[in-house]
Amino acid sequence: MFSKKFDQEFVTKLLKEKEGVRLEFKQQISSQEKIAKTLSAMSNTEGGIIVIGTSDQRRITGIDPAEERYMVQAANQAFCIPKASLELHEVSIAPTSPFEEEKYILLVLVHRSEGPLVHVLQSNGSHKAYKRVSDQSLGI
Repeated sequence: MFSKKFDQEFVTKLLKEKEGVRLEFKQQISSQEKIAKTLSAMSNTEGGIIVIGTSDQRRITGIDPAEERYMVQAANQAFCIPKASLELHEVSIAPTSPFEEEKYILLVLVHRSEGPLVHVLQSNGSHKAYKRVSDQSLGI
């Protein structure tokens, strides 16, 4: 699933896939704690890709890439223990009609943890690890 070239063609291929252990679609990041659970789960399973700027129906909605990049990095910094190994790639999506503007999405590549499990700091101060089961992030 991982490619060396993260471009519109790669995104088009991803959009034909279903969410699962290694793929998650997000319209935007609304909660750092929630995205931290997905980062933990993917790190502790097989790794994967989070596509930010797409609906669950796999339509490109677009995002402000700087804002979403900040949210992912801040979530990893504040909630993940140890930090998940990530790569973030901004992809420009060309308009499909002359009335549309260029849209951006963010690909978050989550690498599988080779060391200890990645835990998420809970609101009560405890730590909890997650894993991917199908298209869900479940506590271990």
